[in-house]
Amino acid sequence: MTTLRRLLSLLFLVWAIGFLWFVVALPKPSDGVKTDAVIVPTGGPGRIARGLAVLDRGLARRMLVSGVDKEVRPQEFAAEFGVSPRTMACCVTLGFAAVDTRSNAAETAKWVAQNEVRSLRLVTTDWHMRRAAGELDRTLPPHVTVVRDAVPSQPDLGTLFLEYHKLIASRAAGMADL
Repeated sequence: MTTLRRLLSLLFLVWAIGFLWFVVALPKPSDGVKTDAVIVPTGGPGRIARGLAVLDRGLARRMLVSGVDKEVRPQEFAAEFGVSPRTMACCVTLGFAAVDTRSNAAETAKWVAQNEVRSLRLVTTDWHMRRAAGELDRTLPPHVTVVRDAVPSQPDLGTLFLEYHKLIASRAAGMADL
């Protein structure tokens, strides 16, 4: 019984230190590195605006917004985010296939292959970055470079707690796939 208590105590300590690291060391925005494309999974405030700013600054030529609701029309998207018809036509792709982080990665991998993308900038919320990037790392071919560009946020403890456990589950699922 003493061995079991020690093991459980050790597991709790590892979990607590991991959670503390997760909360204190949230990913940061990227610098001005240029990439072929910018990928923006829907779901958090500031993500799409950040992706469009990357396009406007010339840091990427194309943008995929992954996980767009099937009822959203491109014209509605353009009006809501102030995107010109020219930019929508040349540079913005709305992806309607994804419903979660794992399917965002699958939708992104398909789009990357179709568009011969060799480098991309992942724009997502700071607390979501590690899991989203991990799913992309498992899905994309090794020759594709991913630049992490986190959108700063003010997450509450509940959001961080839930996302930390989703990250653990995602990593465990990734290890099981090996």
